[in-house]
Amino acid sequence: MGLKVLVVEDDPVVREILKTILKDHFVIEADNGEEAVKLYKYHKPDVVLMDIVLPDKDRIQATEEILKEDENAVIIGITAFAAAKKEAMLKAGAKEVIEKPLNRTKILEAIERYAKAK
Repeated sequence: MGLKVLVVEDDPVVREILKTILKDHFVIEADNGEEAVKLYKYHKPDVVLMDIVLPDKDRIQATEEILKEDENAVIIGITAFAAAKKEAMLKAGAKEVIEKPLNRTKILEAIERYAKAK
């Protein structure tokens, strides 16, 4: 089994796509920021893939709370709104932001790159 990856995405179709991309890893799913923080504390995943636009707890707030829990947390933002949201997500502590539509190679390379550095 590969890495433990927390996928934070409110769209169930996108979550399924990410689970397919991450089929060689153990995937934990959250559909909102509040749940993401709780699941991070419980599971301590190797990597978090965080949708930048979430319905409840702001993605910046969720990222900051996870990093407060674990300053070495690896959070990679995922968004269709990179131009408007990328800088704020990086400032909050995300390692990088990957733009939608999802690219299997980019996602897997980012996960491997940051998981090895952790």
